[in-house]
Amino acid sequence: MSASSSHHVDDESACTDVEACLRRADELKLEGNDHFRASRWSEALVAYQSGRGQLPKRRDVKKPLTQEDPEHSESEGVSLDQELPGEPDSNEAFEAKGDDAAFSQARAILNANIGACYVKLGEHAHAVEACTEALRDDPNYIKALQRRAASNEVLDTWTSLTSAQEDYNTLLKLFPENSTQCTEVQRNHKKLQPRVEAAQKKETAEMLGKLKGLGNSILGNFGLSTDNFQFTPNGQGGYSMNFAR
Repeated sequence: MSASSSHHVDDESACTDVEACLRRADELKLEGNDHFRASRWSEALVAYQSGRGQLPKRRDVKKPLTQEDPEHSESEGVSLDQELPGEPDSNEAFEAKGDDAAFSQARAILNANIGACYVKLGEHAHAVEACTEALRDDPNYIKALQRRAASNEVLDTWTSLTSAQEDYNTLLKLFPENSTQCTEVQRNHKKLQPRVEAAQKKETAEMLGKLKGLGNSILGNFGLSTDNFQFTPNGQGGYSMNFAR
């Protein structure tokens, strides 16, 4: 039965044999890759989620397993705003260091692929969540960092843009200093700074506006408003409050 016909794609199977779990997860990953290449994003998503469901839940991981996908070095020279955030990963050969490492590797790839599907479907908040799950298994997973940063840029909030900045800072440490990827990340990071500042000002103004409205609703019971209170800098990094009728 195809993964796309299953009712609930994220149920963990009662799989107790390590090799059998990994083999079934890999089969579903390959099925998802076929759907993805054919632009069947929803079907690919179901297959990847079903594959993830074959694996045990994550244990705490103290160090990353990989630097990047061994099979997918094609990210070199590709702009982060092009197709890169939406390409599935297919790490066929990795050196497992015990069962936990093998499961973590498989989980990271499937979660990153789930993120790629959400990118294609335009569901960027879910893409961020999926990539975050991948990065919990492998904090230096380059493609997951790239996808999460790209989706956070699309979300365009102060919090999401700040998170994108942090991911770009991490990527700058992972890419060779004079590489094409490093140059691209530096460019994106530089373009992001004014957007972060603008989002901060906008959201701060909105928050203050809401607080002012709340204050006026309370002070109005006493015939006052927030306009009766003036705040002026005191020259010591703080503010002095003056009351005026």
